[in-house]
Amino acid sequence: MSIELAMPKLGLTMKTGKVSKWFVAEGAAVKQGDDLFEVETDKITNKVESPADGVLFQILVQPKQEVAVGAVLGILAEPGENVARVEGASDSPASAPAEAGAPKPEKTNGPAAAQTSSTGGASSPAARRLARELGIDLGCVTGTGPNGRIIERDVQARHEIVGKIKITPLAAVIAAKAGLDLSTLTGTGEGGKIVREDVDRVLHPEKFVAAATAAAAASAPQTGPVPMEGMRKAIADNMMASLQNAAQLTLVSEADMTPCVNLINDFKARNKRDKNFRLSMNDVLILAVSKALQKHPRMNATFDGEIITRHAEVHMGVAVALPEGLVVPVLHNAHAMGLLEIAKEVRLLAGRARKNELTPDDMSGGTFTITNMAHSVVDFFTPILKPGEAGILGVGRVVEKPVIRNGSMAARSMMGLSLTFDHRLEDGAPAAEFLKTLVEYLADPALLLF
Repeated sequence: MSIELAMPKLGLTMKTGKVSKWFVAEGAAVKQGDDLFEVETDKITNKVESPADGVLFQILVQPKQEVAVGAVLGILAEPGENVARVEGASDSPASAPAEAGAPKPEKTNGPAAAQTSSTGGASSPAARRLARELGIDLGCVTGTGPNGRIIERDVQARHEIVGKIKITPLAAVIAAKAGLDLSTLTGTGEGGKIVREDVDRVLHPEKFVAAATAAAAASAPQTGPVPMEGMRKAIADNMMASLQNAAQLTLVSEADMTPCVNLINDFKARNKRDKNFRLSMNDVLILAVSKALQKHPRMNATFDGEIITRHAEVHMGVAVALPEGLVVPVLHNAHAMGLLEIAKEVRLLAGRARKNELTPDDMSGGTFTITNMAHSVVDFFTPILKPGEAGILGVGRVVEKPVIRNGSMAARSMMGLSLTFDHRLEDGAPAAEFLKTLVEYLADPALLLF
């Protein structure tokens, strides 16, 4: 049965989206999990995968057309299936969701589906009951009963395997259909979890060789005309809107990061046996900035053109550099997190950013932003405000410098800080007080405990 490919709702705030490109042409065969098309919003771009094996029968919405969430973008059909074409649809935007009563994709998780294994064998009532209790997909279970019937012990055996191996549901289904032994797979996901890419790497190694070759080519210096589109255009529009609609001023200062450097080194020494332990200076900065913003809520503000809203909660934007540009996912409720929780959550956000898996909700609701150039040779710069926010902190590198204290000279780890703020929303003196508090916190991290 054919499947309507709809504009996905990638976040609670998303109302419309634009198809920036199709990765396959009409009539091309696709497999479940293959990239079908790319969706572009005013914040991010996201690749959408094929929900099943089949043929892209018809494209209804062409690239660059903006449509409502739920609008039908194309039709995926089974090979050889006789499906009526929607005449003229590919020449005009599909601007509304599918009408009530339109054919829907067949569901595979209902009672009928639960009674059949991937090899077509039936399953016993006891097996179905146990599968529901344990959360086991019967499509991943091999039946050992008469005529391949799935019985209770088959479900239990599957649970014992899956219970010891961390794997995503989609990866488990693909591996089961291919007959792969999960114990032979190496997980690259969070905490060693097996993800779809790990299974594909075994089934289709040629794709990853091609991807590596393409990545190498992409990293080479690019010359010639480059279209202003996708992420690059979104960045350009946001930066111009920010500069044209805010009175931006930048204050700079230096912070003595020696105590923070010692703190991080101490944490790393205490957790040296934990291969997954990560803690960076950026994590400490997020904690310190969150505390400073709570002391100076006038800097933790947003502006909608009429009303200035000063927030009690800190939702920290964290700039992440990607090969194709910069994205700023938001660490929501950063003020309520401890240092190690911040470290964990920021890595999850950055990981989703690098995999192009951020949702509009990940990109919305920020109240302040940190942009970090500590890995470069930059000490100070003039960061540009994220539209609507009162402030952004630019972070430079950590450099050992001779510093005179109490008449004595000593080597200290110093960091440049550049605070850009909207002078319409805040004056220079209060902004300087916020920066002073932040410098004090960084010079004495024990203050962050209170």
